Amino acid sequence: MNKNETLTLWLSIGTAVFAVFLLYSYTQEKSAQISKKFGAMTSVVTAVRNIGEMETINDSMIQLKEYPSSFVQPEAILTMEEAIGLVALAPISSDEQVMRTKITRPGPTTGISLQVSPTKRALTIPIDEMRGVAKLLKPGDRVDIVAALDVKDGINQKREVKTIMQDVVILATGIKVVSELPRVFEEISGENFIRNIRSATDFNTITIEADPKAIQSLVYVLSTSPGALFLSLRHPSDHHIAPHLPVSGLESLIGKGKARKPASMSKLPTTRGLFKRR
Repeated sequence: MNKNETLTLWLSIGTAVFAVFLLYSYTQEKSAQISKKFGAMTSVVTAVRNIGEMETINDSMIQLKEYPSSFVQPEAILTMEEAIGLVALAPISSDEQVMRTKITRPGPTTGISLQVSPTKRALTIPIDEMRGVAKLLKPGDRVDIVAALDVKDGINQKREVKTIMQDVVILATGIKVVSELPRVFEEISGENFIRNIRSATDFNTITIEADPKAIQSLVYVLSTSPGALFLSLRHPSDHHIAPHLPVSGLESLIGKGKARKPASMSKLPTTRGLFKRR
């Protein structure tokens, strides 16, 4: 490399360094102007993705993002540790600042009571693999409830089967609820543990939602024949209510006689009306 080429190289390097210095000075000046106008930059916890109501917040859902202090919400959370492990009381949109008014610690307000519709009631039903669709159920599924009860007395006693409720929503399977908190706190030998229940299949009960009249009928069946209730699973988009479903028994099964029909659909949730004595 000759002398002229060396001089040109150093001039190019010097020009580049000077340009970088000017750019740095400009950005610093603009940053100072923005800070003076909108306040200093502050790190705020924001959502990486949409966070649903009653979801438990973990470190993959949130991040720290800088905003001018005048753009920081009054109740915004400033550190990741403050948000991790808490529960969203309301949906939080992607890139939204996470505020203290939208999250809470697990407790009574994050339980199942908020999932029960107004005018409805929640009731727990025991199930097993045979009566509970092999336990292939999850919160939010919809089922029909079928009862198999013995009617009449003595030698006239016989078993009749009737669908007593249709399109019933499952609020919980065991302790796993619709808007689930995917863990439960347990204390063993004085130490606290967190058990993940997202994929738990060891449940023996489900909790369903129904109107008070239907709840009474279910309690009657549970108190007299707790093993008489069976579930049939529906497609999530199928909300059709089949009218006038007949009562099934041995005679209808083998083709002797006709299946008996209920008097009206208004009596469908009432066990006594469905399985009355003759």
